Amino acid sequence: MNREDLIVKSILFLCAMVSVLTTIGIVAVLLVETLSFFKDVSLLSFLTDTKWTPLFKPEHFGILSLLSGSVLITLGASLVALPLGLMTAIYLSEYADDRVRRVIKPILEVLAGIPTIVYGYFALTFVTPLFRMIFPDMGVFNALSASIVVGIMILPMVASLSEDAMVSVPKSLRNGAYALGATRLEVARKVVVPAAFSGIISSFVLAISRAIGETMIVTIAAGATPKLTMNPLESVQTMTSYIVQVSLGDIQHGSIEYKTIFAVGMTLFVLTFLINLIAQWLKRRFKEEY
Repeated sequence: MNREDLIVKSILFLCAMVSVLTTIGIVAVLLVETLSFFKDVSLLSFLTDTKWTPLFKPEHFGILSLLSGSVLITLGASLVALPLGLMTAIYLSEYADDRVRRVIKPILEVLAGIPTIVYGYFALTFVTPLFRMIFPDMGVFNALSASIVVGIMILPMVASLSEDAMVSVPKSLRNGAYALGATRLEVARKVVVPAAFSGIISSFVLAISRAIGETMIVTIAAGATPKLTMNPLESVQTMTSYIVQVSLGDIQHGSIEYKTIFAVGMTLFVLTFLINLIAQWLKRRFKEEY
């Protein structure tokens, strides 16, 4: 290897290491502060207590209240985005002609580029009033509106990535199915989707991780009431919105209230990490090679 290639290789290696070192730094900071937090708070009470009131007396540090809010928002968003996104991808890949695809695909990409704070005010000022006409007892801040709008936000991600995975399926598989007398729906359902399953799973996981980590929509529309509930009509608080709440407050650096930010952040990191591990297993389990 000549000197020029060696220099280029070294520069590219350093660029690749930037993301690795950044990840290591983030995990190290979270880990150090989280361990400091658990010197004052029992891990058992953190995982089992149903109340989360670190900013009030008496203090409770039960992450289940925030975890249930995040799970509720994520489940609602997934129910909106995953089926609609997959059906959109099937339409774009198998049914739409090139002219329609050239129109719909850019619109989806524009939808993905809207700032999340705009989505948050859309949920608060438009979606919530509509649902309050159906559910008069619904609060101004609620999980239902937030989860639906989060689902709308991540829908383009599911549709675009799933459609890319389906387009990459060899045409010979489609032609073989058509030659056997399969309809277009049967080809999409029994040939294309199974063949592109690993790519579809990747889009699902990326979208779910995005929903779990969403901040501004849930901060504006879901409220700031940490409670252990699965009722979407009630106000809830997610892990990300709690981090925003404490970060903007007058919390003393190094206090137990300050350290809760890192404990919650580590919980969010572990949850996302586990989801990605499950997704990697599913991709290996159902991966198709051509």
